[in-house]
Amino acid sequence: MQLTSTVLILFLLVFKIRAVTKRSIDLIETHNLISDTRLPHDIAPTSYKLVLSPYPFNGTFSGQVIIGLVWQEETNKIVLHAHESLTVFHDSTTVKLINGDGNESVEYFEDDNSNETPAITQVIKVISTEKTKSFYTITLEKPVKNKSRGFIEIFFTGILVDNRSEGMFRISYVDNDGLDNWIIGTNFRPNRARMAFPCFDEPAYKVPFNISVAHHKSTNAISNMPPLAMDEHDDPGWMWTHFSITPPMSTFSVGVVVGSLKRIIYNISKTDDLVFLTPSPLDVSLGVWGTIQYLPEIEKSLEKIATSLRALQEFWSLPYPLPKLDCVALPYYHSSRPSDSWGLIMFKENELTAKGSWQITHELVYQWLGNWASPYWWTDAHINNALARYVTTYITLKITDHNETFHNWPMTMLYSIYYEFSKRYPHGKATAIKQDSGSAKTELVFRMLNYTLGEHTVIHGLQRFMSERQYSTFFGDDTWASITDQARFDKTLDDTISATDIAASWILKDRLPVVDVERNYGDGSANITQKVYLRERPHDVPDQEKFLWWIPIVMVNQSNLDFTKFTPVKWMKREREVRIENVAKSDEFIIVNPEEIGPFPVNYDCKNWNMLARFLLTNDGRKKIPVNTRAKLLHDAWNLAYAGDLSFGTALNMTLFLQHEREHLAWYPIFTMIDHIGRHIDSSEVHAKFQTYVRLLLTPLYEELGNEPVDGESEGTTQLRESVKVFLCQAGYKPCIKEAQEAFHKWMKAESPDEGNPVQNRYICPVFKWGTKQEWEFGLQRVINFPAERKQNERTYLLKTLAGCPADPWKVEKILNVTIMENNGNFTDNDIYLIFSMLTGSSNGYTTLFNFLNTYWDTIKTRFETKPQLWNALINSATSVFKTQEGLDMVSKLYVEKQGDFGTADFVIEKSLKNIKEETKWSDENLPVIELWLDKYLKDNNVTVDAS
Repeated sequence: MQLTSTVLILFLLVFKIRAVTKRSIDLIETHNLISDTRLPHDIAPTSYKLVLSPYPFNGTFSGQVIIGLVWQEETNKIVLHAHESLTVFHDSTTVKLINGDGNESVEYFEDDNSNETPAITQVIKVISTEKTKSFYTITLEKPVKNKSRGFIEIFFTGILVDNRSEGMFRISYVDNDGLDNWIIGTNFRPNRARMAFPCFDEPAYKVPFNISVAHHKSTNAISNMPPLAMDEHDDPGWMWTHFSITPPMSTFSVGVVVGSLKRIIYNISKTDDLVFLTPSPLDVSLGVWGTIQYLPEIEKSLEKIATSLRALQEFWSLPYPLPKLDCVALPYYHSSRPSDSWGLIMFKENELTAKGSWQITHELVYQWLGNWASPYWWTDAHINNALARYVTTYITLKITDHNETFHNWPMTMLYSIYYEFSKRYPHGKATAIKQDSGSAKTELVFRMLNYTLGEHTVIHGLQRFMSERQYSTFFGDDTWASITDQARFDKTLDDTISATDIAASWILKDRLPVVDVERNYGDGSANITQKVYLRERPHDVPDQEKFLWWIPIVMVNQSNLDFTKFTPVKWMKREREVRIENVAKSDEFIIVNPEEIGPFPVNYDCKNWNMLARFLLTNDGRKKIPVNTRAKLLHDAWNLAYAGDLSFGTALNMTLFLQHEREHLAWYPIFTMIDHIGRHIDSSEVHAKFQTYVRLLLTPLYEELGNEPVDGESEGTTQLRESVKVFLCQAGYKPCIKEAQEAFHKWMKAESPDEGNPVQNRYICPVFKWGTKQEWEFGLQRVINFPAERKQNERTYLLKTLAGCPADPWKVEKILNVTIMENNGNFTDNDIYLIFSMLTGSSNGYTTLFNFLNTYWDTIKTRFETKPQLWNALINSATSVFKTQEGLDMVSKLYVEKQGDFGTADFVIEKSLKNIKEETKWSDENLPVIELWLDKYLKDNNVTVDAS
C-alpha cells in the first residue's frame, strides 16, 4: 500500500526546513516546557517503516526501523534521537541513497524498500551517541548533497518499562481464572518515542508510519490504523499484524497495545470477538477494548465517546480523519493522564467508567488538536493545552446535564489564578505551577473572546484554523490570527484591534489587572482605570506602572439587566484610563465585567457597591443577577478589601445577601473568605466575633440542607452541604462537634483501634480542635502505635490534624514535648518538619510554638544545630506568621536577645520581621473596621458572642 505522490509532495513542502521569524506571541522564552536540544535541520524524515517485537514475559522488545530521508542541506552527518535505554546495533545500521551520487533531484520517495531505483549503500565512518541529548549520530565517509533522498535502516532492542506508563511499557494483571497476564502499551508524549525506536523525535516532523507488530496468537495487537494483514511468525504460536499506513503524524502520536483484550464496537458488523451495539451515523469504526472481566463495565462508555465525537465533528466542521478510533481500558495504568495516540487512546479503567464526560471529551479533542494539527515545538504546546481544555469544557457543557459542575468551572480556575498572579512573587520556583496557571489563563482568554467577539466568530475562527492545518503544524499565535481573520470577516473587530494583540497582552505577563470604576453621579459618566492586581502586601512589584492590558469593558446597569449581550462598550487598548459617558442614572448601579467575562476583578466607588448590596438583599434582585455574577461581586469585594483597595465594611455588606442565597456557586467565594480572613484575624479579639458571624450565616443554610444527601440532588448541593459542615465545625458549631465526637467514640471503643480508622476524615479535625483531652491523646497514641503495614498517608493525616487543629495550647505543647524534648523515636525528622508547618495554620499553633522555642531555646538549638533544614523551618514557623503589633514586639525581642545565635536561620528571622511589619499595618488598618461592622451586626441581631 503506497501513498500518492501528491500527498508526499505536499508533505515535503510543509516540512522543508525554513527560516522561522519570531512570532508576535513568542512562547519559547516564557514557557520553556521542554529543554530538549533541537536536531540539526539538514535532514528530514519522509516516512517510517517500524517493526516491533515486544516480549512481555522477558520484559524486553526488539525492533527494526527504516526511515525515509530527504537531504535539505549538504552534510555527511545524520543525527536522530535514540534513548540511552535502547541498544542500537551499529554494525547492522545501513544508509542508502536512492538516486546514486545525489546529483539527481527528485520530488518524492514512494517506498523505502523500492527496487525500481538502485539503492546505493553509503560508507559509515563512525557512529556516536550523546546520552544527555539522546542523540544518535551517524557520520558518513562522504557528504550527501541537497535534495538527495534515501533511507536509514536500524536494528535495536530495549527494555519494557515497569511501574511507569511511559515509552513502551508492560502491565501485569490477574484474570478471572487467577492467571497472570501481560499487556504492552505505549505512551510517547511529549518526547518519549525515542525510548522505543530511533527517530526524529520532534513534533514538527510529521510523516506516514507503516507499523508491524509481533505478538502471541492468544493476544490482539492494536495500533493507530486498522489491521491490513496478518502473517505467520517464525516462532511457534506467534504472528505478525501489519497495519495500514498512517497519514503524516508526529512520533508522539504513534501508539501500540498488545494483550488478551476484547473489543466492543459501535458501528460496524459483528465479527469474531466483537459485540454489536446501536448503529451510529459516525463514519468511523469506534470501539472500546478491555480485559474480559472489565468489558461489561466499559460498554456504557461507548455512547459517551460517540456523543463527544459527534459534537467535536460539528465543532470543528470536519469529520474525524482516521478510519477507526479505539479507546483501551488498561488495568494498573500508571500515567497521570491517558495516552492519546492518534486513533488509539489508553485510559485507566476507572477513567472510562467515571461519571460525566469531561475526561473522555478532553482526550478526543487531542485527536484533532495535537495529533491532526500539532504544535511546531514543545513551547507551543502551552496554547495547544489551553485551547484543548477550553474546547473540552465548551463541548461538555453542550452535551451534558449542567449538574455536571466541572469543579465550578470557570470560578475555581479563575479564583486560583487570581490568588497566584496577585502574589508578590508568582509561582515561586514551581515551574509546574507556572505552566498550569499560564495555561489556565490562556484558556480564560479564549473564553473572554468567545463572549466579546461572539460564539459564532470564535468557533468559525477555530474551524478556519483547523481546516488550514490538517496533517500540519502550528505556532502558538496561529490560533489568534485565525480568530482575527474571522472577526474581520464578521465585522466583530475593527481594523485597530486584533485577537493577537489582545491575547499577547494577557499571555506574556505573569500578572492580571484590576479595573477601578469611579462614577460621576452628576453627569452619568464613569472614569475607568486599570492597574496591576496585587493582593499581598506590600504592593512594591517593580515596573508595575508599565503593565497594561487590552481589556473589554462590558457593562450592564440596573435599568437594563441584560446578561445575554456581551459586546464591549469600549476596549481599553492598553490604555491606563478611559472615560465612558451615560453609564446609568445616579440612583442606579452598574456592573462591569458581568459573568466574569474577562479574568480581572472590578472595584467601584462606595455608593455603587452599596447600591449593589441593597439590591441583592431583595428576592427580585437576586433573580435578576445571574449566580456567576453574584459570586463575582462577592469575590471581588472581599479580595479587594483584603488587598487594601476597599473598606472591609463595604465588603462585609456584600455578604449579607447570603442569608437568602441557596445557589452553591454564589456560596463558593465565602468559604475562601472565611478561611483567609479567619486565619488573618485569629490572633485578635475580633476572631470570636467573626466566628459568631460565620455561625449565624451558615446555620440556617445547614439546617435547610439537612445532614444527609437526598435522592436526586445536584452535585453542587452535595458539595455545598459538605462545605457548610466543615466551616461550621471550624467555627465551633456545637451540633457539628457533637456529631464528630459520636463518630470518633466508635473508634475509641474498638477492641483493636490500631487495625484501622473507621472515622471519616471530616470528623477528626473538629474533635482534635474542640474535643476533650482524652480524645486528643487517643489520637496521639494512634500515631505513635501506627502499624507499618497500613497506608502511611492515614498516619500523615492524623499527624497533620493533631498538630494543626487544636484550639488549646496544651495540646500543641504536648506534641512538641513528645517529639522534641522527649525525642520519641516514633517521629521522624519529616514528621517534625510537618508539625512545624501545620502549626502556622492558627495563632494558637504558632504562638505556642514561639513560646516553646523561647522557653527551651538552648535545648532545641542543640538538638537541631546539625540539621539546618529543620532549624530554619522551626524559626520560620515560630516567627513568620504573626500579624499584630503584639506579635511584632515578641519576635523583635527574641531577635535582639538571640542576635548572633540564629546561625543558618539569620535570614529567616530577618525576613519574618519584615513580613510581620506589613501584616501589622494590615491589621491596624482593617481590624478596627471589621470589628466595628461585626459589633453593629451582632447588636442589630441581638446576638451575644460565644467562643464555642
